[in-house]
Amino acid sequence: QVQLVESGGGLVQAGGSLRLSCAASGRTFSSYDMGWFRQAPGKEREFVAGITWSGVNIYYADSVKGRFTVSRDNAKTPVYLQMNSLKPEDTAVYYCAAKSTYIGSSYNAQNYGYWGQGTQVIVSS
Repeated sequence: QVQLVESGGGLVQAGGSLRLSCAASGRTFSSYDMGWFRQAPGKEREFVAGITWSGVNIYYADSVKGRFTVSRDNAKTPVYLQMNSLKPEDTAVYYCAAKSTYIGSSYNAQNYGYWGQGTQVIVSS
């Protein structure tokens, strides 16, 4: 069974940092692009960041550019989301997801076939 497992969430003060990790089990994602999404209470799930299987192409939502960094050492290792200068509006459940590199845009959640269970991030003011 394929699983994506996020870790690293928690409670942090505004201006602080957290590093989220997403590990895969059950299969390798060597040709899969990875994405990070988040969902705040009462809001729709939104794209945060994405990285292609090769790590060459990286995408960010405007709201996190310059503050968040997505990375992967190679297609088989965990994917990371380094979050700096956190703001209260970053509070959400963060999900990692995987999609075939041959399927659609990295920004669209519907293109992702595998999802983790989510990790909670709370940023206090």
